[in-house]
Amino acid sequence: MARIDRSRRRFLGLTAAVAGLALLPAAAAARAGLLHGWRGTALGADACLRLVHPDAAEARRLIGLCLAEVARLERVFSLYRGDSALVRLNRDGRLDDAPADLVRLMSEAAAFGRASGGRFDMTVQPLWSLHARHFARAGADPAGPAPAEIAAARRLVGFQAVEIGAGRIAFARPGMQVTLNGIAQGYITDRITELLRQEGLDDVLVDMGEIRAQGRRPDGRPWQVGLDGAAGIGPLALSGGAVATSAAAGTVFDPAGRFGHLIDPASGRPEAPWRSVSVAAPTATAADALSTALSVLPPGEAAGLLARHPGSTAFLTAADGGTTVMGTRVPG
Repeated sequence: MARIDRSRRRFLGLTAAVAGLALLPAAAAARAGLLHGWRGTALGADACLRLVHPDAAEARRLIGLCLAEVARLERVFSLYRGDSALVRLNRDGRLDDAPADLVRLMSEAAAFGRASGGRFDMTVQPLWSLHARHFARAGADPAGPAPAEIAAARRLVGFQAVEIGAGRIAFARPGMQVTLNGIAQGYITDRITELLRQEGLDDVLVDMGEIRAQGRRPDGRPWQVGLDGAAGIGPLALSGGAVATSAAAGTVFDPAGRFGHLIDPASGRPEAPWRSVSVAAPTATAADALSTALSVLPPGEAAGLLARHPGSTAFLTAADGGTTVMGTRVPG
């Protein structure tokens, strides 16, 4: 059973290292019959692939294609590679040769920004950087950055000030920066799933930071995905949908663990009313973005956001461990 770790770090390291990572042992694959797999590190998180295929050599070839695609997308979305398209955009404030994947994902991010009333905002990076710099200093005020600093950083936030066109992206205000960490893992999971579908595979489980399943296991049962931290919620059966989880405690800025990495653009501060949020949706991109937005959205507005995304269900876990379920249905 695949399991979502609610304390998993949520950032795009996008290591996708092939060296030292191999297919699961042949004996294990043989015991599983037609099931082949890979487990390693990708996108700064534990990652795995499960493929149902009658030919082990072909399965290895397909997994190699997937890892090459992850490496290609790293060069688009990474915040930590100096040559990535996103780093160049943040450095120069414009990109006249924007890759199609970046244009597509930033367009989707803007749509989720509108649907969430701005609670999902890809331009929140200046606030994230402010908190990271503040707590990296010796003797940092444990209360966080000063109100004036937060106000200055908030003036650089606003996805509406990003111009997105065919092959061109530009910021309206100097100093703006974008992060796609709340949606890119889901997007890459979707791209890998689509690649495998184009190669003729009907039965796969893809986890590139978020999870998407299609088809079934070799025994005919749906894939099973567990939700850590969601009290009273059993494994979800997935044969054509995705699941993503966000948790503020997954990455924290301060030694005391009071300031998580999920920042509310409305206040400029790390504020999350839920201990963790898992979302089941038709695509991993949607599940990823919705789990991020719901993590900082006031609880009274959660149902409205989910209503605008049919086929999505949220599992919202409070500090006391109780889990509230909202939405329409869990994709099967």
